[in-house]
Amino acid sequence: MNVNVIWTNFLNKIKEQITSLAFDTWFKDTKLVELQNGKATILVPMHVHKKHLIENYSEMIENTLNLVTGTNFEIEFILEEELNNKDEVDIDVDMIGVPTSKVKIETNLNSKYLFENFIVGESNRFAQAAALSVAENPGKMYNPLFIYGKSGLGKTHLMHAIGNYISSNSNKNVLYVTSEQFISDFLGINKKDKNGSNFDYIDYFKSKYRDIDVLIIDDIQFLGSAQQTQQEFFHTFNKLYDDNKQIIISSDRSPDDLKILEDRLRTRFSWGLSVNIFPPDFELRKQILLKKISGQGMISDVPNDVIEYIANNLQSDVRQLEGAVTRLFAYAAMMGGSNITLDLAIEALKDNINKTIGSQNSIQRIQRVVADYYQISVEDLKSKKRHSSIAYPRQIAMYLTRKLTNESFPKIGIEFGGRDHSTVIYAIDKISTEINQNMQLKNLVETLQEKVK
Repeated sequence: MNVNVIWTNFLNKIKEQITSLAFDTWFKDTKLVELQNGKATILVPMHVHKKHLIENYSEMIENTLNLVTGTNFEIEFILEEELNNKDEVDIDVDMIGVPTSKVKIETNLNSKYLFENFIVGESNRFAQAAALSVAENPGKMYNPLFIYGKSGLGKTHLMHAIGNYISSNSNKNVLYVTSEQFISDFLGINKKDKNGSNFDYIDYFKSKYRDIDVLIIDDIQFLGSAQQTQQEFFHTFNKLYDDNKQIIISSDRSPDDLKILEDRLRTRFSWGLSVNIFPPDFELRKQILLKKISGQGMISDVPNDVIEYIANNLQSDVRQLEGAVTRLFAYAAMMGGSNITLDLAIEALKDNINKTIGSQNSIQRIQRVVADYYQISVEDLKSKKRHSSIAYPRQIAMYLTRKLTNESFPKIGIEFGGRDHSTVIYAIDKISTEINQNMQLKNLVETLQEKVK
């Protein structure tokens, strides 16, 4: 039997049984690599696929493969790196279900954010697969799901997509809030009713956050300045987790790097699965631009060189790309409906592009100012040298870069010799703490900051 023909027939039959979203996420990139000794070996792209297919599609896969081949096979899922070592990998599966709630609450979800309009590329593929896995099996797969990355990369889109999927396919109670809203609701506990009691507010708070099936909380890092609220969230987290309710959290940094939060919270955030969303690569940036332009109904009117110009020069986040398209069309309209050309795009987006280039120049300027003050070279700041005479100026330069440019931690790490983002965070936190304790250092940093400006 030809395995390629078998798998093509198999996939065609699977398509008939599930949604296109589920097929594209879980089956599209699979491959039948071997049928031997009563075993079907299926290659999958990531471990999240392996886990999800085993737990949710095993029976369908076995029945469909049996229908195509006329033979029963034992199914084995394997990763690329396991092809040369087919030892079975233990998988810890939590089979506890999530109780179904009967009373619906206000979800705060944005209906525009769906899996169907989330554009997938190499930089966010794992995060999207993990998010859909949680959406299909809330409380069973990865709990909590912790999504982190720089602002504007799609964390909030994925969180809303999970909530919308669950709300559309079940009667579970889903609640999306920002950490600021959680803080505001918690502070509301101190309110008094006309009888001088706050019991009603306490009951409201507990009902809102604990009598639900799915809690989605955005930008958890902003709890760092609220110690009492952290304690309440700790108890809320424990109650939901113990009841097998799904918790989904986002942040601009990983759980290990959230030094501003209590250790017991950071530990719990690591109990489930943490996924990072990276800045989009060139091909994904082009896809995002094409999607945004198609929404304007004018995709044929935008030359490819314009799309590549924008994708090449705006690299940091999705919102920046979408904003550039909006500005481009608005500028063309103001110019009397002019055809969109490369020259027009350059003129329309010069402020956006120059701002991006300016950020790059700012980093180089900061490095020069700090290096000159400490009488070392910029190359020293970017080097692997760890002597305190170089390491300390490097930490100050990283601190100033974060403060004056608001670049992401990974980006700063790249500009300082390809260092890990955790090294950057450590440096910034260290200098921030010392500035509050050392007036001489505070004055020095302010002097350097003025020189940079």
